[in-house]
Amino acid sequence: MSRRSDQEEICTHLGDDYDRYLGAIVPPIFQNTLFTRKTVDHGYTYMRVANPTTEIAEQKIAALESGEAGLCFSSGMGAISAVLISLLEQGSHVIYPLNVYGPTRTFIAGYMSRFGVEATAVQGSDLQEIEQAIRPNTRVIYLESPLSNTFELQDLRAVAELAQSRGITTVIDNTWATPLLQNPLLLGVDIVVHSASKYLGGHSDILGGVVVGGRERLARISREERGLFGAVMDPHQAWLLIRGLRTLPVRMRQHEESALRIAAFLEAHPCVERVLYPGLRSDPQYELGQSQMSGYSGLMSFVPRCGSDRVLGLIKGLRLFEEGPSWGGFESLINSPGLWLDEETSVRHGIPRGLLRISIGLENAESLMEDLDQALRSL
Repeated sequence: MSRRSDQEEICTHLGDDYDRYLGAIVPPIFQNTLFTRKTVDHGYTYMRVANPTTEIAEQKIAALESGEAGLCFSSGMGAISAVLISLLEQGSHVIYPLNVYGPTRTFIAGYMSRFGVEATAVQGSDLQEIEQAIRPNTRVIYLESPLSNTFELQDLRAVAELAQSRGITTVIDNTWATPLLQNPLLLGVDIVVHSASKYLGGHSDILGGVVVGGRERLARISREERGLFGAVMDPHQAWLLIRGLRTLPVRMRQHEESALRIAAFLEAHPCVERVLYPGLRSDPQYELGQSQMSGYSGLMSFVPRCGSDRVLGLIKGLRLFEEGPSWGGFESLINSPGLWLDEETSVRHGIPRGLLRISIGLENAESLMEDLDQALRSL
């Protein structure tokens, strides 16, 4: 059986335990905070510690990532911050890519500095730059591949090998690719985090995060960072996440098929200056992507051939694309991360001021291309 087939079976059946739940094809929601044990010692005590519904979601995602264990959190940032706090302390140093997800960058470079943690931003695509940034007190190399907005890749095998040789822990945000398209643990990365609000949930109706890694390390995070801070996913959110995982393989196939077509369409469009999407053969990191990913999701950016002052008009002229900052759901979205940057920040981050980010949903690809075409040509 192929790995893809294994993953599809994990999404649909792993952990559902029909015998345990009276043959229910959909496991129940244990919507309770307390578990008493006067008559039977079942191992559960309090929802902040563990919940049967949440555990099913954790088992599925851990198996998809080929990890020993998983933990669900109340948000993606809850997962990311818990992992980093567990690994960093006063006087330690972390390396991260400059164009990482904005709140993650703020947490690493801003919030953690209050506690004496040092941070160095790198472009991420240059292994030598990462190596040169390593200090004696470097404890973590944080990765996100592809990166937010610009979609540059990091060579995960090479970075993991470098980090292991120096005793440094690697952490990656794998939200863009999902476990179906990229498995960083199999490439040597230590810990994987996800925003479950995106593709894993898939319906724009949950907020959640997931951490996958070694059993011993995650048990410590469960006791300490998650248990003490209380950022645990509630069982109803976990039940919705399980529902989303059941359709993850078929949804990702549709996202990828449509996104590849639309990226090629935009690249050839006379009103588009540039497309940023690692699935294009013209992408400078295409071969690297082929070596560490098995496919591509539906999030990309492009730069229209018009001044940044006309970008808002383009957004408002779209009929099928809604304007919004999230992504990974059934709906197609457009966002303008480059529009509000000052010139210095734009140059430093390599984000053109007119850059538009689009999330390709599950609508008909032809209709989406027609919508983009009419909006572009109207300018």
